[in-house]
Amino acid sequence: MWATPMMAAPRTYYRNGLIPGGKSHKRMISLDPVRSRRTRSCASPAFSASCAAVLTVAATVGYLGLLLQVSVAESGDAGASSDLAVTVATAKRMCFADTLPVTGVLVPKNEILVRPEREGLQISQVLVEPGDTISAGKILARLTAGEGQEGGSGVAVKAPAAGVVISASAVVGTVASARAEPLFRIAGQGEMELLAETPVKTLARVEVDQPAKVEIIGVGQLTGKVRLFSTAINPTTQLGQVRIFIGSDPRLRAGAFGRATIQIRQRCAPAIPLSAVLYGSNGAVVQVVRDGRIETRRVAVGLLAQGQAEIREGLAEGETVVARAGAFLRDGERVRAVTAGDSARQ
Repeated sequence: MWATPMMAAPRTYYRNGLIPGGKSHKRMISLDPVRSRRTRSCASPAFSASCAAVLTVAATVGYLGLLLQVSVAESGDAGASSDLAVTVATAKRMCFADTLPVTGVLVPKNEILVRPEREGLQISQVLVEPGDTISAGKILARLTAGEGQEGGSGVAVKAPAAGVVISASAVVGTVASARAEPLFRIAGQGEMELLAETPVKTLARVEVDQPAKVEIIGVGQLTGKVRLFSTAINPTTQLGQVRIFIGSDPRLRAGAFGRATIQIRQRCAPAIPLSAVLYGSNGAVVQVVRDGRIETRRVAVGLLAQGQAEIREGLAEGETVVARAGAFLRDGERVRAVTAGDSARQ
C-alpha cells in the first residue's frame, strides 16, 4: 500500500559543512522547516517558490500512489472472480468391438488321404506334385505287379475329389501299402483354415460364424469366420482348438503360421477420451462440467479403442467432461469450459 511521502528527518549543518552530533556549535542552521527556530517561513518571498514546488511534487507522488493502489486492487478482484479454464470433451456415441486374438497354422478344411486299393503293388509312375490343382477322377499314380507276382493289369490311383495336392509320399519303385503313409494328401477344393488354440477361459466366448481378420505370414490380411471350436480341452496345456475358415487362395500353404482377431461382439455406447477417466480407490470417475461447475461422477468403463473409453454407466451421450488434468479439480469448483480446438488456437 502506498503512503504519502514524509519529509526527510532534520539534518544539522555548520555554516561550512555537516557536523556530526551538531549540539556543541553555535552557528547551526536546521533544514527542517517545522521544528527549527531558524527555519524561514514558506510565506517568505525567498522560499515561496521552493515550497510550492515541494508541495506539488508530494501531491503528485501521493496521487500516483493512490492510482496504483486502485489498479492493483481492481486487478486482484478481476483475477479472483475469473473461472479456471479447462479443456473439455463431449461424450459421443461410438461402437466398440470386443475381440479375441489367437494364433495357429494353416490346415486344409477337408483333408483327403489317398491310399492304394490293393496291397503289394509297386509304384511305377507318379503323375502329380505338391501344389498341383487337380480335378475329381484325375490319375495321380500308376501301380503294377512286382516281379514274382501274378500279373494283372496295372492299377491307376485316382483323386476322389477336386482340390490341391499338399503332399505326395509316393516314390517310383516302392511298394504301395494301405497301412503305410498315404500316397497323397489333398486339400479338398483347395479350401484352407487357421487351426488356432486359445485358453479355456476365452474359449467360452467363441461362437460359430463370428467374423475374424486373419494375418498370414508372407500373404497378408484375409477375412474369415469361425467354423467350429472344440468342446474338449487339452489336459496338459488347458487350451482348446478353434478353426477359422479362410477359403481357397493359391497363395495359402498348409503349415504356414498365422494370427487372427476374432470379433466376439460389437457394442455402441457413449465414449470419451481415455485421459478423462480417473481411477481411485472407489473405482473410475470423471469430472463432468455442469452449469459452469465441476461434478465428480462415478462411471463404469467398458471397452477401449483408439484412445477412447466406452462408458457403460454413469454418463449420457452429449454430456461434457474435463478431458485433461481432471485430478486437480474438486467437486463444485467453478470452471470455464474450453474445447480442444479452441485451446489449440489459443
